Amino acid sequence: MLVVVAFVACLGLAWWQWTRFESTDGTGQNLGYALQWPAFAAFVVYAYRRFVVLESDPEEVAKLDPATRGATEIRPDVLPPRPAARTGAVDKVDEVDDDASPEDRAHAEYNRYLSELARRDAR
Repeated sequence: MLVVVAFVACLGLAWWQWTRFESTDGTGQNLGYALQWPAFAAFVVYAYRRFVVLESDPEEVAKLDPATRGATEIRPDVLPPRPAARTGAVDKVDEVDDDASPEDRAHAEYNRYLSELARRDAR
């Protein structure tokens, strides 16, 4: 019953928006809504039908279960490689080449500043 009411309401709203579009102050927005409401009505019917099928057919429910499909493995070449872990003293990590960008230089300077603060707190 709810599906019928929702279907009729959507079609009624589509008709109302169509009449608003045809009026003298109608806009393209009214036309857009007039075309969208029938799609909503169709979706209500589709969703109800799908619900009924899933309630009555266990094979359809089994198709949706991720366990029956198995795990999906991601190929190693899909994701970019992780950066290698940096090792060494804190001062060597912050060294920057002469041709580094200004952002890299600022980042290295900030890291040196944080390292100095950490050393002061350790004393």
